[in-house]
Amino acid sequence: MEKSQKINSFILHILQEVDEEIEKGSEGITLNIAGNSRLMPEEKVTGEDFWILLRILKKNPYINGLDVRYNFVSDVGAYYAARLLQKQHNLVYLNLMFNDIGPEGGELIAKALHKNTTLKYLRMTGNKIENKGGMFFAAMLQINSSLEKLDLGDCDLEESTVHLGHMLKENHCLVELHMCKHNIKNCGIKQLCDALYLNRSLRYLDVSCNKITRDGMVCLADVLKSNTTLEVLDLSFNRIENAGAKYLSETLASHNRSLRALSVVSNNIEGEGLVALSESMKTNPTFSNVYIWGNKFDEATCVAYSDLIQMDRLKPDNTDVEPFMVDGHVYLAEVSNGLKKHYYWRPTYEEACTNSPNAGFTLVPVGEHL
Repeated sequence: MEKSQKINSFILHILQEVDEEIEKGSEGITLNIAGNSRLMPEEKVTGEDFWILLRILKKNPYINGLDVRYNFVSDVGAYYAARLLQKQHNLVYLNLMFNDIGPEGGELIAKALHKNTTLKYLRMTGNKIENKGGMFFAAMLQINSSLEKLDLGDCDLEESTVHLGHMLKENHCLVELHMCKHNIKNCGIKQLCDALYLNRSLRYLDVSCNKITRDGMVCLADVLKSNTTLEVLDLSFNRIENAGAKYLSETLASHNRSLRALSVVSNNIEGEGLVALSESMKTNPTFSNVYIWGNKFDEATCVAYSDLIQMDRLKPDNTDVEPFMVDGHVYLAEVSNGLKKHYYWRPTYEEACTNSPNAGFTLVPVGEHL
C-alpha cells in the first residue's frame, strides 16, 4: 500500500504459508521464493518486490533463511538485499543464484558483509558480477568473520585466484568456496595452493569447469601432503589426464589422511590414472568418495572399481559408477551420484533430493539447511 504496488501473488502465497508455520511455533524458517519451482505457477520476484521482503524480514525473528534463486532481483534488489544484511540479525542463509545482479549489485552486497556477523551461507552463482564485483568479495572476506560458505561460481570472474588467494591467507572462518568457471589455469591453481599451505579452515574447494592440467596437479598434490583440513575437492571438467591423476593418487596413498571426497569427472583420464586412484583407496581409510564418470574406461578400470565395490571398500552411494557383466566382461554404468548434482536445478519433489547426489554438501555441513 505504501508503494501503491501490485501484490505479487507468489510472494503472498509463500508468506501465508510461513504465517501458518509461525502459528505452529516453528522457528528457523527458510523463506523459499525460488523462481524455478514447477509445483506451482510463480510470478517472478523483481527488485521492487525485494523492498517488500526487506520491510517484512528486517525485524522478523522466526525467519533465518531466504531463497530467491532464478528471479529478476537485479541491482535494484541487490541494494535492498544489502540493506537486509545490515538490518536483519537473524539471517544465516541467502540464495541469490541467477538474478541478473551485476558488478554494482555485487559491490553493494559485499560491502554490506563488512559488518554483518550472522550470515553463514551466500550463493551468488550465475550473477555476472565480473572481476570488479569479485574484487569487493575478496576484500570483504579479509574482514568478515562469520561467512562459512560462499559460491561465486559462474559469475564471469576471470583468473580471480590472486585476490582470493590473498583472502584465504587471512580468512580463518570460510569452510566452503566455489570457484567454478573462473578460467583458472595452472598458474592460478598454484596461487591457490600457496594460500592453502597457510589456510586452516577451508574444507570444501570447488574449482570445476576450469583450465587446470596435470602441471597444476603437481602443486595441488604437494599441498595435500601438509594440508589437514581440506575434505572435499571438486576438479570436474578440467584436463588433469593420467599424470595429474597419478600425482593425486600418490599423495592420497602415502601422505594425506584428511581428504574424503574427490571428483575428477570428465578430465580425459585413461585406465592407468583411474586404476591408480582406485589403488589409493586400498591404503587410505579416510578417502571414501570418488567420482570418475566421463573419462576413458578400459577393462582394468572396470575391474578395479568393481572390486572396490564388491569388497565394500567403496560404497555404491559414494561413487557415480556401477559395475555390470556382459559375456563375462565387467563394464561400468553411470549412476546419478556426485558432489553437487542439483547445483543448477532441483528435483520436483524435495524428498528426491537425497544425500548421494549432493554428497559435497552432506560431507561439509555448517548448520541446518546449509
